Amino acid sequence: MLISDSKLGLGEDGVLLVDGDAEGATTANITGLEEKGTAQYANNKVKRMAHGSQTPSVALTMLDMAYQWSQKMKGYVSDGKGGYVLSTKTKPHVAIMICSLDFDGNKDYDCFANGEMIEVGRNHGTNTNSEVDYNATYEYDVLDPLRDGIFMDDKGVQRSYKQYYSADAGFDEAAMYAEVFGGYKLNPAVTTPTSSAAPSAASSAASQG
Repeated sequence: MLISDSKLGLGEDGVLLVDGDAEGATTANITGLEEKGTAQYANNKVKRMAHGSQTPSVALTMLDMAYQWSQKMKGYVSDGKGGYVLSTKTKPHVAIMICSLDFDGNKDYDCFANGEMIEVGRNHGTNTNSEVDYNATYEYDVLDPLRDGIFMDDKGVQRSYKQYYSADAGFDEAAMYAEVFGGYKLNPAVTTPTSSAAPSAASSAASQG
């Protein structure tokens, strides 16, 4: 369920578009979309391949992102005095959408309706004759969607990952947002940007478990 609350969720409408002044995603490396098949033999021949379940994970590097949103998605809690510690309660459930462009300018979306965001470590360096910046790197481990009836395949099985393509004849951006972000109603004024960066945007929603 989408949390539309600036204290509990990611803003009043529950969805955060990370595309402000000097901020955004620089890389999003997605792995585990499919498992390599294991050959099964009969009559001394490979007759079929057995495939394991999808286990997607995203290595996400951000140029910048507002500090409080980063802490909230990771499950850190404020002491009210500027300090944050990792809560021992259940990690927040986070949905993310990653958008990039193909050569024709069409939008390609990688969507995950549920997962956990962690920041394994932080690297700091000193400035020399060149400025040394720290770009936060997060690991997003994908879980099965919390809601029934979404991300379904042609056999009625729910999946953890879904692609959308804006040039598809049946593409519906509002329906996509609603499916990925727990019924979110898209504001036409807040859509994914069309920069040529890859990914061009990372949009997130969170709910506490």
